Amino acid sequence: MIRAYPKTLAFLALSLLVGCGSTPPPKELLEARTAYQKAQTGQANQVNPAQVHVAKGSLDQAEKSYDDEPGSPETKDRAYIALRKAQLADAQAGMMVAERQREQAQKELQATQVAMGRKTERELESARKQLERSQQQLEDERRRTKEALDNLAKMAEVKNDNRGMVITLSGQVLFASGASALLPAAMSALDNVVTALKANPDRSITVEGHTDSQGQRGFNMDLSQKRADSVRQYIISHGLPPEIVRAVGVGPDRPVASNSTAEGRANNRRVEIIVSPPERK
Repeated sequence: MIRAYPKTLAFLALSLLVGCGSTPPPKELLEARTAYQKAQTGQANQVNPAQVHVAKGSLDQAEKSYDDEPGSPETKDRAYIALRKAQLADAQAGMMVAERQREQAQKELQATQVAMGRKTERELESARKQLERSQQQLEDERRRTKEALDNLAKMAEVKNDNRGMVITLSGQVLFASGASALLPAAMSALDNVVTALKANPDRSITVEGHTDSQGQRGFNMDLSQKRADSVRQYIISHGLPPEIVRAVGVGPDRPVASNSTAEGRANNRRVEIIVSPPERK
């Protein structure tokens, strides 16, 4: 019995040592380790490394306390502090990332608003310039129309009757005697006519050829038609729609003066361009 006593003491001492080394870490320390590992490998270490370092210091203190005295309450307390500091580092990192994203979104929104504002300003400026151009074009068109009418009044009679606006051009201005081809001087007169007609785009137009009563009726009817056709062709070749312009040969049937005098016959040799009123389209 006496010989076995030292062996029993040695066994008990060894059992105590083994028991102390196998004490499992408290759950607080395990949680602190997990929280720090998450912070250290996640976004917290990238955007908030200082706080991660603080959490590491707290975890080291908890680990040391566990190594020195595994079951002490101090280990749990320090582990709890380390857990909270690791969680704080991770939470702060999330807030910092969210704030950066918000700032970036705000910058992009402002940039978009500025770009849209500039685009709107450009569009408004373009619209203003287009309006100015349109107004200028309208004024130019009105001026050209007035000039054309003034010039037309110098070489033609313009009046209004129940048929509409009637522009009367002397046959001597437009044609050589017995011919239906337009004279060079006729083109200048007809250019003014075209400008005046374009100012009334919604009206139908009739070109009437008239002659005096000298000569054979058949010849005069044919000549008046050819002259009306020549004027019509010139008008539509300068931009008037052909469907709204027709030519009629009246011949000697509608004299405006006596055919017994040279002056009367000259007045009867004419071309009338009738622009119908809007309601008579």
